[in-house]
Amino acid sequence: MIARTVTTAFAASALLMAAFAATGHAQDVPGIEICTVEKTMERRTSCLQSNVDFLQKTIAKLTLDHQQKIDAANRQIEGLKGTVVGLMKTVGDLQAAQKKTDEDLKKKADAPPAKDAAPAKEGTK
Repeated sequence: MIARTVTTAFAASALLMAAFAATGHAQDVPGIEICTVEKTMERRTSCLQSNVDFLQKTIAKLTLDHQQKIDAANRQIEGLKGTVVGLMKTVGDLQAAQKKTDEDLKKKADAPPAKDAAPAKEGTK
């Protein structure tokens, strides 16, 4: 029982050591650096160039993201234009049908009323 606990503890510690070894050393995180603290001109120039590179990459990434959003919006606009054209056609058809119905009702109202009595036949007395 004790051997099993020791083996488990050893395995756990080995996993932790492997995890810490995998993280490695701290890496320079890209971003804007304060270059005024650098004493030598070469280091200051390198720092400034790093800032310029970071900003150019950031601008390029944002440009691509925004262009993709604009393209998606344009596709959506084109789809909506097609929908509007279809709806305009439907409204035109409905207005034409309504106009025809109104004209038919007006003709019916303007027509002389039909006689209720049927004409008498001449041969009957």
